[in-house]
Amino acid sequence: MLPKPLKPLSTLLLGAACLVSLAGCASSSAELSDAEATKQAAALMQQGFKENGQAKLDRLVQDDVQNLCSLPANAPALEKTIAAKLEAASLAAVKYPADGKLVGDWREGEKIAQSGVGKQFTDNPANPAGGNCYACHQMSPQELSFGTIGPSLLGYGKIRAAIPDIDKYTYAKIYNPQAYAACSNMPRFGHNGILTQAQIKDVVALLLDPKSPVNQ
Repeated sequence: MLPKPLKPLSTLLLGAACLVSLAGCASSSAELSDAEATKQAAALMQQGFKENGQAKLDRLVQDDVQNLCSLPANAPALEKTIAAKLEAASLAAVKYPADGKLVGDWREGEKIAQSGVGKQFTDNPANPAGGNCYACHQMSPQELSFGTIGPSLLGYGKIRAAIPDIDKYTYAKIYNPQAYAACSNMPRFGHNGILTQAQIKDVVALLLDPKSPVNQ
């Protein structure tokens, strides 16, 4: 069970509200209760977004984990005991494939890593989303354009080949990275339904298969 937030999101949301209406913000935070400030700020945020295609307003609603990670009091890092509880709860919620197989086809995994489509209002929701992995990671020595928000994954499989259950760890890390790093910036690909279980298997293969460009 996740720990309760340290305090409401009023500080964060009120700041967003102030961007919409600057007048009176200095005094409003002192006059309004946390609950009322949060309610008013959330209402203003709702007014600032419009549904378009598959991009619905429910994306503005945070689950318990994201709520906890968004609290200003928890920046830059959660207290260790809270972080441990969050990670344990996230790991317990990982859904593994019923067939027990965690590794797919690395060739398909490479396509997913290269693709950034999906979940935008301009994308066809009938088509599978991509992982856009290169936006944050270096994964292939041949790839000239990659992001550096996340660590380099070159040699991921070779470095970790002897680690027991590395396939299970890798699957869970992609499914919900907060299972191992509380409030990670990495998208929760499986938890949020961005990638299917089959797609996650293929990305696991991309990282672990000796023939994958990641391990060359």
